[in-house]
Amino acid sequence: MGLFNFLTQEIAIDLGTANTLIIMNDKVVVDEPSIVAKDIQTGKVVAIGKKAQQMHGKTHKLIETVRPLKDGVIADFQSAEQMIRGFIKMINPGKRLFNPTLRMVICIPSGITEVEKRAVRDSAEHAGAKEVYLIHEPMAAAIGIGIDVEEPMGNMIIDIGGGTSEIAVIALGGIVCDKSIRIAGDDFTSDIEEYMRRQHNILVGERTAEQIKIEVGAALPELDNPPADYAVRGRDLMTGIPKEIIITYSEVAHALDKTISKIEEAILSALEQTPPELSADIYKTGIYLAGGGSMLRGLDRRINEKTKLPVHIAEDPLRAVARGTSIALKNLDRFQFLIKD
Repeated sequence: MGLFNFLTQEIAIDLGTANTLIIMNDKVVVDEPSIVAKDIQTGKVVAIGKKAQQMHGKTHKLIETVRPLKDGVIADFQSAEQMIRGFIKMINPGKRLFNPTLRMVICIPSGITEVEKRAVRDSAEHAGAKEVYLIHEPMAAAIGIGIDVEEPMGNMIIDIGGGTSEIAVIALGGIVCDKSIRIAGDDFTSDIEEYMRRQHNILVGERTAEQIKIEVGAALPELDNPPADYAVRGRDLMTGIPKEIIITYSEVAHALDKTISKIEEAILSALEQTPPELSADIYKTGIYLAGGGSMLRGLDRRINEKTKLPVHIAEDPLRAVARGTSIALKNLDRFQFLIKD
């Protein structure tokens, strides 16, 4: 058995719009931003992951940074392939006599088309995978949270990632009804950029807006334990000179209000489609939140106020999907019906 383990490497990939996580042998071996920096003249990859993230918005005209995934799906096929290949190399640094055969489970949004599914599979195969299995994100999140998905019990999962928000009701190992909307963390970031420009006449980049979201992002204008005010630096639109302003969490909550309302509408729409027996279960079990977007302060309380249902945030929500993908990979025979080969 040991010899075959050496020849075959099993990896679970959460290929996200904002971050990619790779789990091998129950350990997170790669946790990097989904971004690639390329040399424009030669097309060669200069950096991937954190190094490329540091270059984002700061490149000269010979280097460009590319985010290969948009709205949860592959937008730039070639860059996605180079990125997956680069991340796999991070697992196996150094040279080997031969590369092990790769078996991968990759999670995909539930609203993905057949063409987009094909793109994910092709990218993985070109990056060296011999066997590729796909699993829907809400299902992976449910397994990662620790829900027994095969029970005849309804559970509602909301996975708010970078590119998509996945809302699904799961029972008997399948998705009964789902709503996949392309409104998520990236939209929060662009809302903050827009707000800073409109309200404060200051131009900030994507990375700064992302930092504002992490430091003082909130879904409600009044919180019990609010974060401290945050100093933002950017370019003054009137004078063109760099300047600094102080921003509060209430301002950010105001900026994000419309986008969060759209997510709330999608949740209500998914609840409307739910069969009555499962609705009775959800009333009891509540709603589970996963994904980076669920870490927005006060979001659980806001959804609770809107739906009047208990809302639970997964522990380590950023890694819930990756954890679930890894569990599915270890129990391929048991979860065979979840994974499209």
